[in-house]
Amino acid sequence: MDILSVIRRWALRDKLPIREISRRTGLSRNTIRRYLRAGIVEPKFNVPSRPSKLDAYAEKLSGWLLAEQRKSRKERRTAKQMHADLVQLGFDGSYERVSAFVRAWKSDRQRAQSTTDRGTFVPLVFKPGEAFQFDWSEDYAIIGGERTKLQVAHVKLSHSRAFLVRAYLLQTHEMLFEAHWHAFRVFEGVPARGIYDNMRTAVDRVGVGKKRDVNARFMAMTSHYVFEPDFCNPAAGWEKGQVEKNVRDARSRMWQVMPTFPDLDALNRWLEERCKALWVETVHGGLPGSIDDVWQAEKPSLMPLPTAFDGYVEQSKRVSPTCLITFDRNRYSVPASFANRPVSLHIYPERLVVVAEEHVVCEHQRIIERSHRQPGRVIYDWHHYLAVVQRKPGALRNGAPFVEMPEAFRQLQDKLLRKPGGDREMVEILSLVLHHDEQVVLCAVDMALQAGVPTKTHVLNLLHRLVDGTPTDQPDVTPPSSLVLTKEPEANVARYDGLRTSGGKRHAS
Repeated sequence: MDILSVIRRWALRDKLPIREISRRTGLSRNTIRRYLRAGIVEPKFNVPSRPSKLDAYAEKLSGWLLAEQRKSRKERRTAKQMHADLVQLGFDGSYERVSAFVRAWKSDRQRAQSTTDRGTFVPLVFKPGEAFQFDWSEDYAIIGGERTKLQVAHVKLSHSRAFLVRAYLLQTHEMLFEAHWHAFRVFEGVPARGIYDNMRTAVDRVGVGKKRDVNARFMAMTSHYVFEPDFCNPAAGWEKGQVEKNVRDARSRMWQVMPTFPDLDALNRWLEERCKALWVETVHGGLPGSIDDVWQAEKPSLMPLPTAFDGYVEQSKRVSPTCLITFDRNRYSVPASFANRPVSLHIYPERLVVVAEEHVVCEHQRIIERSHRQPGRVIYDWHHYLAVVQRKPGALRNGAPFVEMPEAFRQLQDKLLRKPGGDREMVEILSLVLHHDEQVVLCAVDMALQAGVPTKTHVLNLLHRLVDGTPTDQPDVTPPSSLVLTKEPEANVARYDGLRTSGGKRHAS
C-alpha cells in the first residue's frame, strides 16, 4: 500500500518518468504502467483456486459439524477426533487442513446466524384476548426490616400490554399457581394462550422442536383456567419479548429505590396498585390511548374468570413417634392419633394442610427460611398432644408443646402441679377444649383464678354455668334462724364401737 501511494505521487504530482520510478522502487516498468493505467488505489491479489485432498470429504465433514452443533458441549467431537474418523474413511491429508476447514465452517455459520437468525426479528401482533406472557425475575426489598431476596412473577397481556408484578420468596409450583390466579383476577378474565419459557415448574423435559413433557399439576391448572400453554424455544427469550421488557422496566419503576414494607402481603398490595397506576400513565405505543384504555377494550375478549384453582403441591409424609412431620427443614405437629402413620401434605404458598383419610387433619402457617445457617424450627399445637397426656399425665410438666398454652392455662398449671394428682387434674381441665369452645373454657379458668379456687370442680361448675347461661355471680345465701342448729354434731368415731358389741357379745371385727 505504501509503495503504490509513492508511485502515484511520483508519477502524477512530481511528474517523474517511469524509468526513474522503476529505478527507485525496483519494480518493472510494465508493472508501474499497469498500476497507473488501471487507476487502482489499493493493490489486490488474486488467490488461485488450488485443489485439496479434503474436497472429496468436505460434504461429509460439513454434515458431521452440523450434527455436532445439536449435541451438548460435553458430547461434541473435537476436530482431532473428526480427522481420525476421516482417516478411517481413506483421507490421507493433515490435521491442520481439517482444523482450518472447521474454523472456516464455524465462522461462516456464525456470520449467517448473525444476519438471518439471531440478528433479525419479525414484529409480532396479537389479537385482543389472544395471549399473555409469563416470566420470573429476582429483585430485593426490605421486608420486616431485613433485606430480602425475592422471586418476582411478571404476567403481561400481549395485546393491551397490561401487566401485573407479584413477589414471592420461592419459585415453586404453588407460587406459580397463585401468581396466575391474581393476574387473572386483576385482568378480570383469562386469555386463550399463555407463552412461557421452559421453566422447571412447568416443563419436566424439553424434547425435539416444540415437544415438551409438561408437568401434570401445571396441566391441571391450564385445564382449570381453560388456556393453552405455549413454550418458547430454548434460549429464545425474544419469543416473549414483551414480558422480558417488562422485567427490565420494572427494575427502574419499582425496585431501583428498594421498597420497604412490614410483610410480603403489604408489598404485593403496593405492587398491584402501582401496576394499575402505570397502566393509566403509560402510552400503549402501538394503539391510540394508554395501556388502561386498550385494556378496557380488550376485557370483553377475555374468558370470564372462573373460581380459583386449588393450587397446592402434594407430598407424602410419615408422622414421627413425637407426632411431627418435616418440611423444608422445619417440623410441624400432627394430632397424636396419626403418629407413625402416613399422611398427605398439601403445600400452599402461605399454609400447610395435613390430609388423612380424605379429611383435613390440621393446618399450619407455612414458615419459609431462606438462610440455611439458622437451625430448623419446630411448630407445635398443644391440642395435638392431649390424647398423649391423657395416658401419660406426667408428660405435661415438661412437655414442649404445652409451653405455648394460653396464659390462663399456664397459671392454673403452676398452681395445680404443686399438689399431688395435680397433673392429672390439669389434663382433665385441658381436655375440656375437645368438647367445649376453648374461649369459654378459658373464661371459666380465669374466673376460678380470680376467685382464688383453682380446682377442677370449681372450673367445671363455672363452665356449666357459662354453657347453660346461668349467672355465675350468685349472692351468698344466708339461712334463716329456724334452720340454724342448736347443737353442733361432734366428730366421735368411738361411737361406732358400739355397733360391734351388743350384750357383751362381739359381732364384728
